[in-house]
Amino acid sequence: MLTTVVVRVWMPDRPGALGQVASRIGAVRGDVLGIEILEQGADRVVDELTVSLPDEDLIALLAAEVDAVDGVSVEDIRVVDADRTDPSLAALAAGAAMAEAEPGERLDVLCGAVQRMIEADWAVVLRDDRIICQVGESPEVGWLVAFLAGSGHLSEVDEALPGDLVWGHLVTAGLTVAAGRGTHTIHERERVRVSLLSRLADALV
Repeated sequence: MLTTVVVRVWMPDRPGALGQVASRIGAVRGDVLGIEILEQGADRVVDELTVSLPDEDLIALLAAEVDAVDGVSVEDIRVVDADRTDPSLAALAAGAAMAEAEPGERLDVLCGAVQRMIEADWAVVLRDDRIICQVGESPEVGWLVAFLAGSGHLSEVDEALPGDLVWGHLVTAGLTVAAGRGTHTIHERERVRVSLLSRLADALV
């Protein structure tokens, strides 16, 4: 039975590195369905590859094959639904859903969209020290508010941000959307999506 997996790999930012990884995927009869660059810099790149495998039992072998490429390491590999929406399309769909929603429902749409878009364990929209809407079980609100206040000097896409938390500010509305996950690191491109979606939401709410 076909299995779809997402493989996140660190690799050297050099010609041919991605081709070597793709070759190893092909060696275990995997089919690359999509590639996204999540982060790039310091001669390294983090790529997310969506791969179709003929059997779930091949996942461990796939990870070993990719890890065997010189300078390449697997950060994370996980099974996803075969119809998983491309993250960039998911962000556009979220923007469209907010625009089409009734004004009183837009924050709920935003909260749910951020949670799905980055496959988070939880997502919240905050006003001051109150949770306005929530998906999943978030950390204690006092801790979350204090952390966000203490991180106010950082950009929403700063590389120094923790790998398990992402947020975006709705400056005009005085709101913040935040989300977290403990399964795999949140990277720059995901942070950019949340920041841009927050700006769009700010214009709508």
